[in-house]
Amino acid sequence: MAVSPHLDDAVFSAGGTLARLAAAGHDVLVLTVFTGSVTAPTGFALACQTDKGLGPDVDYMALRRDEDAAALARLGVRGEHLGLLEAPHRGYDSPAALFAGRRADDDVAGAVAEVVAPWLDGADLVLAPQAVGDHVDHQVVTAVVAGLADPGRTAWWRDTPYALRHPDAAGAPGLTGTDIAIDVAGALEAKGAAARAYATQVGFQFGGPEQVAPVLAELARREGEGRPVEVFRAGATARALIGTLEP
Repeated sequence: MAVSPHLDDAVFSAGGTLARLAAAGHDVLVLTVFTGSVTAPTGFALACQTDKGLGPDVDYMALRRDEDAAALARLGVRGEHLGLLEAPHRGYDSPAALFAGRRADDDVAGAVAEVVAPWLDGADLVLAPQAVGDHVDHQVVTAVVAGLADPGRTAWWRDTPYALRHPDAAGAPGLTGTDIAIDVAGALEAKGAAARAYATQVGFQFGGPEQVAPVLAELARREGEGRPVEVFRAGATARALIGTLEP
C-alpha cells in the first residue's frame, strides 16, 4: 500500500516501484488522503484551479480523481480516495503558507489517522512520503503514517517534484530505516505515461505533458548516479520485500 497525500504524489515519486511491484504479482493499492471536493471554493483554493484555466464551475477535485484513476490503471495498480480536504480548503491561503508549517488550528491529523488506520493492518508493505519539500499535507501524512505503521514494514519515498528542487533535502526527522535504491529502468515508460495522465498538474510541475517523462527519467538517473532508480528509506522487512525488485 502506498499512502499518497495528493492525487499524483505516489506516481510522481514512486511510480516505477509501484509498477514493478504490480508486474511481480503483488496487489498494490494507492490510498490517497486529500481528495475531497468543495462546492463553490473561494480565495486561494479557487485560484488553485483558475490559474490552470479551469473555471469556478468546474469540480476540480473530481477532475483530478479521474486523472488519478487513469494514471493508476497505466501502472496496473488499484486506488482508493479518502475524501479529506487539501490544505487550501483548510485555511492555508497562499503558496507560501503551504510550506510554512502546520497551523495551530489545523487538526486534520486526527482525521487522517482515523481514515488511514484501518487500511494499515492488512498491508505487508507501506510506502509513504518523507515530506521532502515541507508541504503541510505531506508533513501530516508522514507524521500519521510514522505514528501508526510498523516501521519495519515501511519504506519512505523522496517526494517528487520537490526532490528535483531540493536534491539535498533530508525530509522529516526521525524516519527510521536505511536507504535502498530500486532500479526502475524497465518501468520508466509506464511511470511517464501514468504521470502524463495528471493533465491539470504537469504544466506547472514539469513544464508540460511532453516534459514530464524526460524530467522524471533524468531525476531517476541523478538519484542513481546514472542508473535510473527510486530511493527509499526502508525498514528491515520493507527493505527485504522491495529489495527483491533489484536486478
